[in-house]
Amino acid sequence: MSRKRRPGEVRDAILTVLASAPAGASVPEIEGRVSELIGELGKSSVRSYLRLNTPGLFRRTARGHYVLRDGDGRQYSAVGEERTQWREFSYGDARIVHGDCFEWLRDREPNSVHAVVTDPPYGLVEYTVEQQEKMRNGKGGIWRIPPSFDGATRSPLPRFTVLSSEQVDALGRTFFEWGRLVLNVLVPGANVVVASNPLLSYVVSGALARAGLERRGEIVRLVMTMRGGDRPKAAHEEFAGVSVMPRSMWEPWIVFRKPVEGRVQDNLRKWQTGGFRRPSGEKPFGDVISSAPTHKSERELAPHPSLKPQSFLRVLVRAALPLGEGVVLDPFAGSGSTLAAAEAVGYKSIGVEKDKRYFEMACEAIPRLVAFKNGGNYVLNL
Repeated sequence: MSRKRRPGEVRDAILTVLASAPAGASVPEIEGRVSELIGELGKSSVRSYLRLNTPGLFRRTARGHYVLRDGDGRQYSAVGEERTQWREFSYGDARIVHGDCFEWLRDREPNSVHAVVTDPPYGLVEYTVEQQEKMRNGKGGIWRIPPSFDGATRSPLPRFTVLSSEQVDALGRTFFEWGRLVLNVLVPGANVVVASNPLLSYVVSGALARAGLERRGEIVRLVMTMRGGDRPKAAHEEFAGVSVMPRSMWEPWIVFRKPVEGRVQDNLRKWQTGGFRRPSGEKPFGDVISSAPTHKSERELAPHPSLKPQSFLRVLVRAALPLGEGVVLDPFAGSGSTLAAAEAVGYKSIGVEKDKRYFEMACEAIPRLVAFKNGGNYVLNL
């Protein structure tokens, strides 16, 4: 028995597919990718929607071939023909752009990025303008604004567990579109390392695999957090021996790769990619990195709610380019911590940040984080 589809699900899937294909796609290609996103459906559903919404939403460029119409909302339109004037800031070999990463990626040349290391806004809902204002005003919203603990006020954390099934589905579609765009700008063999969490990593991982990236495992950031382990709400005395979920002691960073051309050794010679840089000649790069919560002294330099410590990021970023050559991209740059880590280890990098406040924060924070001394004490793989 097929599941009941929510209103607009087929429409959203078609828009997602064509948003990741600036040159358009044939009807069979659209049907196949829509089925990957939302499951099998009658072919007439896609064909009918395309016909009924041409020329409103779509433009037919050839028999059975469609593209999104230019100007149909910036979230769907390619920007190659109408160059966007990006606001930028540079420090050394690090460059950050103020703008939407989906638009920015559509405007990039193919084979121009050698690795992606990023910590996306999970749930995405909590990073809307409305929810960001609530968090910044200390009103919570979808953010958990924790009380002080041991004399220190903890940073806000998103409530991943409040996402509805529709929002989780939307998350998958968003990362499918993002994965298709990233695939185009990467050189063969480029690593894609994405911070995740145990509750949503399966959604993002599945979406990136459907987008055409090759799954290569996970990197475990071994860190004790405040998430999980709590007792049932409003019944903590009655069920004093129960944890609602396991206390989080690790953070998954999912690892993907654009498929290599030929053998890894051939890809390394041509593109300088296809593996990870070893900490030393004797020691391979491992998938567990011992870490710690970001220290208060570092948070004062870049007060972003999801800031990761330089001591961890520098290990990860250094490993992302196997020969130490190329450009590292962070499409969800936040306060620029990944770019700072790249600058600290001598790599070129570029980041994109949509939120104006975080972009301005990054302009000030990147030089400070590069100079952060404690970040130089690398916590090597176990």
